[in-house]
Amino acid sequence: MNPMSVAILSSILISLLSVLIALLFRWQKRNSKVQLLVLVGVATGALLGDAFLHLIPESSEFFEGGEIGLLVIGGMLVFFGLEKLLQWRHCHNPDCHQGHKLAEVSIVADTVHNFIDGLIIGGSFLAGIELGIGTAIAILIHEIPQEIGDFAILLHSGYDFKKALKMNLLSAMASLVGVVMIMIFKESLSLRNYLMPLTAGGFIYLAASDLIPELHRHEAKPRESLRQLVSVLFGVAVMYFLL
Repeated sequence: MNPMSVAILSSILISLLSVLIALLFRWQKRNSKVQLLVLVGVATGALLGDAFLHLIPESSEFFEGGEIGLLVIGGMLVFFGLEKLLQWRHCHNPDCHQGHKLAEVSIVADTVHNFIDGLIIGGSFLAGIELGIGTAIAILIHEIPQEIGDFAILLHSGYDFKKALKMNLLSAMASLVGVVMIMIFKESLSLRNYLMPLTAGGFIYLAASDLIPELHRHEAKPRESLRQLVSVLFGVAVMYFLL
């Protein structure tokens, strides 16, 4: 199967996930806190696992160790810059944005985020179907708590359910645009070589600055802390068995 066809399919499936997540959020809000923290843990492990087990080792085929390190740092700084410019910090607790009045900012930030996800997915599939599938799974897992947080922002900002669902889906489809952009420019640019370590840096940044602090932010009993640790290890294990 053509790698880019699989990339497009992966992007569409991840985008449609926003609809499912929105419906689950509406139906399961009462029990969402514990479920979200487990998903945040899995997302943390998946992002770190994909970065350190897939993307960085694959980059060694094209770059030396020092160059890979610089590109990884570059990826972290790119995501840091985007966060600063677009106030791009996704809360994964449905109740933490009750005073949020800038739903439009959230929509713009999430659209850019999804577009970058599309670039990442497309670039990974250019490097190989196996690497692309691993990266798509990592993004998919991360999208679950993120989409719930984004949907919560829209609802708490006064959007009705149908409008919030529509805006969330349109924003999610930006990832498909990113995949198409990769297809258009794949012949003229060595995108995949640079996107892999840059993506690894972005994944490490998201896990370290966004997801892990979210796990620490909630006071947890030893049993809950253990559950979070196991969820992180599970995310890493998923990426390991995809090698």
